[in-house]
Amino acid sequence: MFGLGIWELLIILVIVLVLFSRRLPEIGKGLGSGIKNFRKSMTEKDEIDVTPDEKAEDETKAEKSESKP
Repeated sequence: MFGLGIWELLIILVIVLVLFSRRLPEIGKGLGSGIKNFRKSMTEKDEIDVTPDEKAEDETKAEKSESKP
């Protein structure tokens, strides 16, 4: 394989593991959450949430009560 023996490949693997060992858990966590979100989005119905926020409702009620004479 490209003129590389088993020992050369093992040395390269060890170097890669040493360089990226700190970031491997973060990469795995990000990959796992990405797959989880993808599967969740594939199973859910395509709906648009048009429910107004509670904060927006409170502001609208306050504006209406202030505008009344």
